[in-house]
Amino acid sequence: MDKSSITLFIKNKSRELGFSFCGISKAGFLEEEAKKYEIWLKKNMQGEMDYMENNIDKRLDPRLLVEGSKSVISLLYNYYTDKKQVDINSPKISTYAYGKDYHKVVKKKLKNLMQSIRDKIGNIEGRYFVDSAPVLERAWAKKSGLGWVGKNTNIINKKQGSFFFISQLILDLSLDYDTPVKDYCGSCTKCIDACPTDAIVEPYVVDGSKCISYFTIELKENIPETMKGKFDNWMFGCDTCQEVCPWNKFSVLHNEKEFHPSEDLMNVTSEEWINLNKEAFDNLFKSSAVKRTKFDGLKRNISFLKLNLEKI
Repeated sequence: MDKSSITLFIKNKSRELGFSFCGISKAGFLEEEAKKYEIWLKKNMQGEMDYMENNIDKRLDPRLLVEGSKSVISLLYNYYTDKKQVDINSPKISTYAYGKDYHKVVKKKLKNLMQSIRDKIGNIEGRYFVDSAPVLERAWAKKSGLGWVGKNTNIINKKQGSFFFISQLILDLSLDYDTPVKDYCGSCTKCIDACPTDAIVEPYVVDGSKCISYFTIELKENIPETMKGKFDNWMFGCDTCQEVCPWNKFSVLHNEKEFHPSEDLMNVTSEEWINLNKEAFDNLFKSSAVKRTKFDGLKRNISFLKLNLEKI
């Protein structure tokens, strides 16, 4: 098969597997991102996420992850839903964690895509990743034309917004390459204005150590008292900057059955969250990304919100 035919095959197969968008860029050193990443780390915006300081060379050059790699295939998998927790006053979970852990769901799709490529053209060297390796996934999604990096640092797709999981295949295979799209954020600052903890310190820069997702998922110690009353009832992750983004009016409902939340989860009341025990936690989140914060971590987060809940 020639290069263009292989490229078309990969893009068509990705759609068959449920990916909304697929873009391809040439593997190489991310020179522009290298400078930004260095500044970000020097300002300690990674907080206690020490892993962000590891394998920087591999983060900036996928050829160090896959020897002889020539192409980075970036994919977007939709998780947008209009389902909401029934008790509007209860602690909130980011919608990406409503269903089964996305790592498992998307990784299975990537494995199938990789195998399909090998079945079609023969043995190739490659690896696939979904938020699980030193890959600057948003940088590659941008380079491959899947969207632009918004002022909240999320990839925004002009057709369907930003409620996507990003994943990559890195292959030792030369393909037709896509080109970046322009930035359509314009003068809008809605995400910056709405951020509950002022984590978007300037357009296109998020201080990770101030983000609610960091406090509720990554931070292992106690949440600083200075953040009290600023979480807008988020107990796991935060969707605020996406909820206010005008481009998400174009979001479409996902059709991934694994991402549909259980009725039990959607119907938990504020009082039940406060009194959550280990058994209930295990039942609600048996295959969920929420297990990352563990029972004690989620209880910590709920307790941190308790003063707000007592006002209800």
